[in-house]
Amino acid sequence: MATVIRHTGSLTTAEVAALALSLAHLGAGPQSVTARRGLRHALDHIELDDDVIATTLSTLTTPLSPDVARRARAVAQAITSRLVVRIHYLDAAGNLSVRDVEPVTCLVHREHWYLAGWCRLRRGIRAFRFDRIISVESTDIPARPHLPERFLPFQRRSKTAA
Repeated sequence: MATVIRHTGSLTTAEVAALALSLAHLGAGPQSVTARRGLRHALDHIELDDDVIATTLSTLTTPLSPDVARRARAVAQAITSRLVVRIHYLDAAGNLSVRDVEPVTCLVHREHWYLAGWCRLRRGIRAFRFDRIISVESTDIPARPHLPERFLPFQRRSKTAA
């Protein structure tokens, strides 16, 4: 018989993204199925009256393809180590660029995973779709500390926020 732990608090957007990214690394094995089921249970309290939220939650609990998962692992390691990554990125128009990015967090919006970070080329916050990142190279360049809350472009803002 399984032990059930009751949790009455709610998860922040950054916590959900970190949990989901960690699950993405597990691939499609038996532990990943159990872990994703656990994440779905943790998200049960969220009302799905919004199509964007429903699609996003579905993406959060779906395994990444092996290539995208490999790039996500490299980014997650850089976030943990606070190191800059060099990405080869193909934008929506098909233009390839090489960018040094200070990775801050990963997030999901609708059906896509994103790397959110400080792009040194554009000198600003950018979100890069994982399926458009061609490659991720680790560097030994230290990244500055950043607050993840400032890097969540799809997060709903509360009416009380200034």
